Amino acid sequence: MKLVVASDERTKLTDFVVNYLKSQGHQLILLGALGDSSFDKWVEIGKESAFMVVEGKVEKGILFCWSGTGVCMAANRIKKARAVLCWSSEIVRLARKWDNANILCMALVNTKEEIAKEMIDTFFSTQFNEEGLNEAHKLDE
Repeated sequence: MKLVVASDERTKLTDFVVNYLKSQGHQLILLGALGDSSFDKWVEIGKESAFMVVEGKVEKGILFCWSGTGVCMAANRIKKARAVLCWSSEIVRLARKWDNANILCMALVNTKEEIAKEMIDTFFSTQFNEEGLNEAHKLDE
């Protein structure tokens, strides 16, 4: 799967996630402190990543900032972006199943590597429940 992974800070967690995704065979576009540094602020990272997802340049996004809230809010400014700040695989499952989330945001401050791995696996394995289609489409209005 082609993904955008972005952060305004490179940390042990971001390195772990990038290495994990590569080991799973994903093709990555790295932004911010992880790669293309022309986007180095969390607002720019969130918006640019969301544009890449909604324009179909990548299938999904995984974003980081200190609290996770900044990149999540920035990404959600882009129409059809469905960024979610998650802290457990259960929240990820619900966000994918009922809200068709396409961008997973995580906090650098307190996300453990094993939890990040579980959330990523859940993000990719959970399918959107078509029963929620009418409600999810209202997000695009």
